[in-house]
Amino acid sequence: MSLIQINDTTLRDGEQAAGVAFTVAEKVAFAKVMDAIGVQELEVGIPVMGSSEARAIREIVKLGLQTKLTGWNRAVRSDIDASLACGLQRVHISVPVSEIQIAVKFQGNKRLVLNRLQEAIFYALERGLYVSVGGEDSSRAEESFLLDVALAAQQWGASRFRFCDTVGIIDPLTTFKKVQDLVSKLIIPVEMHTHNDFGMATANALAGIRAGAKSVNTTVNGLGERAGNAALEEVVMALKRIYGIDLGIDTSKFKQISEFVVAASGCDVPPWKAIVGKNAFAHESGIHGHGVLQNPATYEPFSPEEVGRERSLVIGKHSGKHLVNNFLKQYGIALSPAETRSFLDAVQDISVELKRNLTPDELFKLIPNR
Repeated sequence: MSLIQINDTTLRDGEQAAGVAFTVAEKVAFAKVMDAIGVQELEVGIPVMGSSEARAIREIVKLGLQTKLTGWNRAVRSDIDASLACGLQRVHISVPVSEIQIAVKFQGNKRLVLNRLQEAIFYALERGLYVSVGGEDSSRAEESFLLDVALAAQQWGASRFRFCDTVGIIDPLTTFKKVQDLVSKLIIPVEMHTHNDFGMATANALAGIRAGAKSVNTTVNGLGERAGNAALEEVVMALKRIYGIDLGIDTSKFKQISEFVVAASGCDVPPWKAIVGKNAFAHESGIHGHGVLQNPATYEPFSPEEVGRERSLVIGKHSGKHLVNNFLKQYGIALSPAETRSFLDAVQDISVELKRNLTPDELFKLIPNR
């Protein structure tokens, strides 16, 4: 598991989220930051789209980054030519593998899928490219055909096979079984690509890694089509803190990167979002506040500084005397037990009325006899 790598696809699948469009400058800046924090690979976009997409990819290639750069392609020569024109040395070639996808895209002709894939792989290899192959909709494919495609890709010279849960419809236990079966029969590494339609993208990505996958697609904030993808910050921190696998990525920059993607995409994250949400390290309730004041590990799985955040102790409807006294102590204010009870009652009433926790100025106005 120490060989696991992140292949972040924020610039490709992340940008495919409805209503999202990054500028060339934003894509270049994002690539620089991801390279700086140690992300091993970036799927930088779809070269055949041309225009600003191709221009951004060319500008990223010119940076000479340490991170590997991969372009997404269909099994079509013109797509691969576009990747070459952008200066890429690595291509991902995607083909449908489920009945429903093949029916729509290849008129149900599985032999045609294999023929197109073989032609595309050979064409790319003849031009000196690293080739990754993706099985679109792997999770809904007939297992025998999925294996046929993966084994054929390996035989024809592909260096990696991507298992795609394209519509996010399987659970971690099923993911483990399917990926373990693939891994046991392939020599080349398997990569995970998971979607969050049922809220299991990160769990499925981790299940795939437990089953032997060596690479995983992520996006910052889980940005992506429909309900999004496995989130970079969630996958990296779960590997680090649950499995004890440190990928060498500078996690202290996660808040900064999250905020960058929010600004560039126009898509905010909910306050309860794991790792980077504003409430991820916020404490209001009396029991939690009391515990955290004594030992943060009572209600935090790791320190907020590890992901570039700060702990927040807020006062609202659910707060108790320990949080209140901690707040007042910072300003040299001491209340009697009766005054504290009166203060808490007032806080609760106002918090319910405003439907939020209170600001320091609002709290000062409620202090008895002040």
